[in-house]
Order: sequence, then structure tokens, then C-alpha cells
Amino acid sequence: MNHVYRLLFLLLLATGALAQDPAIITGKITDGETGEELAGVNILIKGTVTGTVTDLKGGFTLKAKSLPVTLTASFVGFKTQEVSITSPGQTVNLVLEPSALLGAEVVVTASRVEESQLKSPVAIEKMDTRAIKDSPAPSFYDALENLKGVQMTTSSLTFKVPNTRGFNIPNNFRFMQVVDGVDMQSATLGVPLGNAIGPTELDIESVEITPGAASALYGMNAINGMANLITKSPFLYQGLSVYQKTGVNHVDGIDYDPSLLSETAVRYAHAFNNKLAFKINGSYLRATDWRGSSTNDQNPNSTPSTGNPNYPELNVTDHPAYDAWNKYGDDSGSNAVTVSGINYNGAANQSFIVRRTGYWEKDLVPGKVDNKKIDAALHYRIGNNAELSYTYRFGEMDGLFQRGNKIQLNNARVQNHKLELKGANYFIRTYVSIENTGDSYNLKPLSDNLDLSHLSNKDWTTKFKGSLQTELNNGTDLAEAMRRARAAADAGRVEPGTPEFTALKDQIININNWDHISSVPTGTATGGAALWQRSRMYHTDAQWDLSKKVRIFDLLVGADFRVYEVIPDGNNFVDFSRPIAERTQAESDGSYGSNVYYKKYGAFAQVTKTLFKEHLKLFGSLRVDHNLEFNPKINPRIAAVYTVAEKHNFRASFQNGYRFPSLFEALSFVNNGNIRRVGGLSYINDGLNYLDNSYTLASINTFNAAVNTDVKGGLSANDAALKNRALLEATNLSPTRPEKINSFEVGYKSVLFNNTLVIDIDAYTNTYDGFLGQVEVAVPYLTTDGKYPDDNKQVQVGSDDAVISMLAANRTPRQKRYRVYTNAKQKYHNYGSSLGLTYNFYKKFTVGGNLNYNNISQNNQPDVFVTGFNTPNWATNITFGNREVAKNLGFSVVYRWQQSFLWQSPLANGTIPAYHTFDAQVSYKLPQLKSTLKLGGTNVLNNRYIQYAAGPTIGALYYLSITVDGLLKK
Repeated sequence: MNHVYRLLFLLLLATGALAQDPAIITGKITDGETGEELAGVNILIKGTVTGTVTDLKGGFTLKAKSLPVTLTASFVGFKTQEVSITSPGQTVNLVLEPSALLGAEVVVTASRVEESQLKSPVAIEKMDTRAIKDSPAPSFYDALENLKGVQMTTSSLTFKVPNTRGFNIPNNFRFMQVVDGVDMQSATLGVPLGNAIGPTELDIESVEITPGAASALYGMNAINGMANLITKSPFLYQGLSVYQKTGVNHVDGIDYDPSLLSETAVRYAHAFNNKLAFKINGSYLRATDWRGSSTNDQNPNSTPSTGNPNYPELNVTDHPAYDAWNKYGDDSGSNAVTVSGINYNGAANQSFIVRRTGYWEKDLVPGKVDNKKIDAALHYRIGNNAELSYTYRFGEMDGLFQRGNKIQLNNARVQNHKLELKGANYFIRTYVSIENTGDSYNLKPLSDNLDLSHLSNKDWTTKFKGSLQTELNNGTDLAEAMRRARAAADAGRVEPGTPEFTALKDQIININNWDHISSVPTGTATGGAALWQRSRMYHTDAQWDLSKKVRIFDLLVGADFRVYEVIPDGNNFVDFSRPIAERTQAESDGSYGSNVYYKKYGAFAQVTKTLFKEHLKLFGSLRVDHNLEFNPKINPRIAAVYTVAEKHNFRASFQNGYRFPSLFEALSFVNNGNIRRVGGLSYINDGLNYLDNSYTLASINTFNAAVNTDVKGGLSANDAALKNRALLEATNLSPTRPEKINSFEVGYKSVLFNNTLVIDIDAYTNTYDGFLGQVEVAVPYLTTDGKYPDDNKQVQVGSDDAVISMLAANRTPRQKRYRVYTNAKQKYHNYGSSLGLTYNFYKKFTVGGNLNYNNISQNNQPDVFVTGFNTPNWATNITFGNREVAKNLGFSVVYRWQQSFLWQSPLANGTIPAYHTFDAQVSYKLPQLKSTLKLGGTNVLNNRYIQYAAGPTIGALYYLSITVDGLLKK
């Protein structure tokens, strides 16, 4: 009997083998314009994951499980073509026609499924490998700035963040960035690291950017838009590629001597029998960073900035409370003091607000930056309909970025491990991101502690006051007396460039505690500046296209689950299950308590239906997200695209979205210059009462200016305080809730004049409800020793004791200051429009450009904090080029201009001047060497500019690059 079973088993195997005998398909692809054979064309069996690429002679061989099948042939710069294969042994000879316009592109980000870019329901921009090669930008990521509606913010050479449609900040967590489905954010830093840990230029296939809200399909954080970076498949892009760029910046020698930039990248991919493939990428960049060197004063009481406008003899460069954009320790933190009791100009008991001297940014940062990246992927095709892959990605970077303060990232590292199973109509993936900030540090506590290691504020004030009074008594004018008093008080402090400065700086940046420590010997660090943050982010998501099963409409469903695991460092993040006393002081043994978890899950469904012979396409989606700290939130989106005469595509959409507070906004608990920055969740406030028993710093500054004026007029400080108590504004804050946006968009896109002109225009309006930001407040306390607040004697806002405790807001020991993440009380409305044009006017000559307008409606009532629209009303880009003006020779030029605008942030405020730049490149192909030489530059006229207050000054960068592509290719 067993023999019978074995015989039946062998028969079944044989039958199965016969049934699965594959059909062999061969073919050749040529260029319809030149007749040349095309290597590297992607050949895919439609509806499966099976595919290959053409070889050096344009040929290909492919196995199909069964016939008939449809092949799609796609190649950058050519129109995608399809061909039906009905019989075994059929030879395919395809001629691909060049396509000069982006209108023919296919995108996936707008609706999470493939669709024509012309018929996308929302505005979307795409940059493919050809556009990257044609761009004069030094990297594909820099080239994003040329896309319609994109505003790029440069914090560092290694750290750039895109934004769309307003409310820009350098650490833009409202704009989502993903690489092959992996969120590139650094969780505890509260910032998307973008391409600092992303793909190399050799491995990027395309970038798609959706301006505006995308959270109805992608969930949390995508309310200002998203960038989707798609890398090259090792099955489709094989061989060895090498890239070397050498450049020079700081050519004018103003900030640094002219400095070299070097970037090297390598990619290798190989496939075995079209079943198993791998790729590996590595890159290394080293350069001298752009420098923040602005001397702009941002003291709110300027002209003059004495805290009292009654001393016109002090101009803006002489006043003792000067607060420069790119200087630290001179701000309104714990190092600001009041010098009172001065006899001057015949009047007694005069008071001056004075800032400690601080240190310039250039003296606190290394200047040199580097960026190391490596990634590897292994792909395995399971039959014709599934592909399993594992990807590892590692990035390590240096650079400056701005949060509430400037952060110097040194050896900051992020790792990703991703496992994905993908079919023709589904995927499921899971990944973990591991973050470690390495040797990073915060510039403000560094500068504060450098000064405090010399003298305490009390001792420094005593020396300053004594010298000032002596100079005034000797007849020295006020401005010179102030300068001499500062020199006397600073005598003996460590100065940049000395071994003592370097030694003390190194000591401070290796102390993981920003609190100031009293009673230490002079010259010893009084506190630290280290930024030691570690976290893990676990994420799983899945998507399934059920359209073939439902049939009457297209249905897409998906779900995701995410867990943030924060490892407390005793400084920025703590174990909130511990009592407040234990939260505020790190334990000496380095045990900071249990890990903190922040969880979120969500699901969505999208229905699309085509009507009227495919002239009208309707979209409807619904998403539910639940962060366990808040109630579930529902995000709907409805959209329609109507096509007239096959060329004119009109679109309209409405959606809302939510952004849950980032880790730093929700859970931070860090003392920075005796100002504790705290997350907005209710349990963090327990026992501290900054939400419901505090005054806003803005009102305290107004209050103190009025008090100083009355004191000069003869009132005592206490009497002046009680007289002006109405100027103090109680905060009455609520615990943080998710930020919400309602967005409406209309647009039109068309390809005209025999496919030579693309027109793309959109207009939008957004309403933000519960906009998240920071407000600085002070909680009033009594004191027991005259030096420090008594934690047991908090007094009620509005009482006489509370008013008195607000005297000299930046210096009184009778208050505790907090910078609180909270929601704005007003709604905010912004609106705008973008126009993009691309015209292929003669042969391969193309001119294009975009014009972008963004604005915000002003509210009648002030809010608890300034939201910071931080976006120019008008900005434009104009491009001109020819990818082959002569055989193998191409060029392009980009002109960029933006209007001046107001920048507002917790670190710095001020007007950003308008600027314009020219970028240019010339490229030459060496086909016999499989190489391309590119000579280019950005801001080639070296028109120095800044993009945000306290940001770096950006000059010219010139470079020469060589790319060798397709070595060791089969």
C-alpha cells in the first residue's frame, strides 16, 4: 500500500511540474529617436512582482508561469509601453519613444496606489533619476528645493528639512519623510533626519512630494505634507556604481577659509536567476559647515535694550542687554541679571537689565561635519506573486539643528531593520528604528555653564555694579562705563582659543545634566550640556488592494501599529512613575528608572470609482488613529478628478488630519538654564501647576518694563509691582491635545501643444485647530532663604505675593520658569496657490518654473504663544536647460528668489531678508567609460543669505563630480 502512495505522490509531482513549466519570453528594446539599444529598461509582468532589466545590448529573457501575460516596459525619460504575450517563444521588439515631460509619470504617494500624475486627486511633485542628473544641486535632496511649493530649510550641510504651505520650523515634525515605507524621524530629537540617514544618490529611483495634509492616508505627523523616497530594486538596477564629488565652499573667506567638501558613494547590486538579489550602498561626506554668524539683536526691549527705554545714550551695540541671534548665554535665561541701586545723572537707585556676556556660536561648535551611511538589502521572490526582503540601514551624522535651542549633533546614529513581504496587491512590513544621539550637546547650557563656572550671577553682578558705579563717579559716559564694567566682571573667565576654554568646554559637554550646580570651585563646570537620548521605534503596517474581489469599485484597506520606547536619560526624559523629587535629579548610579512607552495604532479604507467613461474619478477614504494618551481621531478625505477632452484634468479634495504631539512635545522634562521644558501631558503637570497657576513670560516682560519706569520715578519695587499688576496675564492652560487641520484644495493639470507644455496649478486653504507650540510661563513661589524657591510654598496667581514674585522676571528666585508645550487657543487660517509650467520649446531645450504664494489670516485676539508662520508670501524658481545640447553634453541653470518675511521661534525672532540665487551645471557623458562628469555650483554668485532667524549664512558651493554606472553588469 505504501508503494501505491509513493507512486501517486510521484505522479502528482510530475503533473505539477508539467503544469508549471514556464513560458520563456525574449525580446529587445531600442530608442525610438536614435535607434540605439537601451540597457537597463525595466520589464515587468503586469500584476506580479516578476521582472527583469535589459542587458547592455537591450535584450532580455523572462520566464512567465502561464500565458497570456502583459509586459510593461519603463525607462526614465521614455513613455511606458505595454505588450501582450499570448504564445510561448514569442519575441518582443519594442521601440520606446522619448517623453520629455513629467506629465506622463506614474505616482504612488497621493493615493497609495499607482496612478497617472496627471490624474492625481491632490497636488504631487515627482523627481526621477533623470531630473536628478539634470539638476545643478549638489545632491538629489538639495534638488527638492526646486519643486513646486517646496520650502527647504538648511540647518547644516548635513541636515536639511523640506516644508510646504506654511508654519515652517527647522525641526519640521509636521512634514513626514519616508524611505521605502520607513519613517525617517529621530523620535526623541523630535525631528525627521531626512537624508542624513537616507539613500545615496546612486540608489534613489524617485522622490514624490505631496504638499499639504496627507494624514488621511498616512496618519500622524503628515499634516504639512510628506516626501516619499523610493530606492532602486536590486533586481532591476544591477552592477557596480561609484560616485565621487569634490567641492569647495566658504570661497569668500568671511566665515572660514575656503574649505574642501568630499563625498564618496558606492552601490553594488546583483541578482541570481531572477529569484534572489541583494544590494549594498555606502557613502561618506566630510565638509566645513555653514556658519551662523549673525549679530542681529533680538532683545524684545531694544532701542535701547536696557529693559528700560529711558537711556537713549545707549545705542544698540552698547546696551548691556544685547541678545545676538548667534550668541548664547546673552539671552533672557538664568544668566540675565538686574543691576540696581546705581547713582547716575543726578538720580539715585537706577536699575539696568544686564545680560551675561556669553559665547558666539562659532566658538562652541567644531565647524567640521561628516555623514556616514550604509545600507544593505536582500530580496527573494516567492513564485511570481510575492517578494520577501530584509533591509538594514545605518546613518551617523554631525551637524547643527534648531529646536528650542541650537543642538550640535556629534556622532548621532540611527539604525533601521525592516522586513517586508510584498505582492502585486498587498504588502506587510515591520521595522524598528534605533536612535542614539552619541556625543551631542546643547549650545545654551554649554554657554551658560561656561560663564557660571567663572562666577555665579550674584558675584558677577556685584563686580559689574561696583565697576560701573566707579566709572560713572569718575565721569565716564554710560556706554563706555558699561563696557568697562563688563570687562571687569569678565576678567578671568575662559576665552575661546585657549587650552583652558577647550578643557572646560569638553568637561561640560560630557555632563548629562543641564541643571546648574552651586558651590563649586571657580573654573569647575557648574552643570552640563550633553544630549544623551536613546529610543526605539517599533512599527508594523499592512495594505491590501481588494479591487479585484469587490469589482464594483476599487477598495484599498490598511492598518498600522507603532510603539515608541524611550530610554530615560535622567535629563531630557525621565520615568514619570517616580515622584517629582526623583524626576528632577538624576541618580548618581545612572539608573534613571523604567523605560517610557508612547503608543499609537490606526486603520484606513479608501474607495475609488470611475464614472462617465473614465472621465470622472471619485475618491473617498476614512482613517482612524488612536494614540493611547488621547481619544481616537477620525480623518476623512473626499476627492474628485474630472478629465475634459483627455487633456484637461480638474481636481478637488477636502480632508482633515491630526498630529499627535511628538515625544518631546508630550514627554520632555528637562531643565535648561533654570527654565524647565516640559511636555504637555496632564500627569507631567501634577504637583508643578504650570498649567493653571502661572503667568506668561510675555506679560511678565511688559510688567517689569513698567515697574522699572516707576522705580526710576521714585516708587519702591514692591509698590511699583502692585501698581502694575494688571499687566500680568494668567495662563490657564489646558493639557495638550492633538493638533487638527481641515484642508480644502482645488487644482488643474494638463499637457498641451502636442505634449510640449505642462501646466499645473493648485490653490488651498487650511484651518488649524489646537496648533501646538511653546509658551514660557513662571509659577510664583515664596522663598525661605532668599535664594531659591521653597517647593512647599507655591502662591496663588493674582495674590500680592504672586505679583511681587514676578519682579525682575529673569532673575528673581521667587518663581520657577517653565517652557510648556501646549495648544494655541485661537484657530489659524492660511491659504495659498502654486503655478508650475514646463515647456519643451525647441528640440531638447526646456524652460520651466513655478510661482508659489502662501499667506495667513490675522487673528484679532493675541494667543498664548506666537505660532510662527515663517513662510514668505512669494517665492519662485525658474529653470532652463538641455540634457543634450550637443552629443553627450548637457546643461541646466536654476534661478531662485523669495520675498522677505517674518521669522518667529522660541530661539530667535526677526525679519529674513529677500534673496535670490543662481545654480548651474554642465555635464558630459563618456559612454565608453560608463561615466558622467558634472561641473556645477549652487549660489554661484555667492550672494550670502540666511533662511531663518539664527540660522547659518549660506554662500556659494562649487563642485566637480564623476559618476560611473553599470560596471560588472551582466
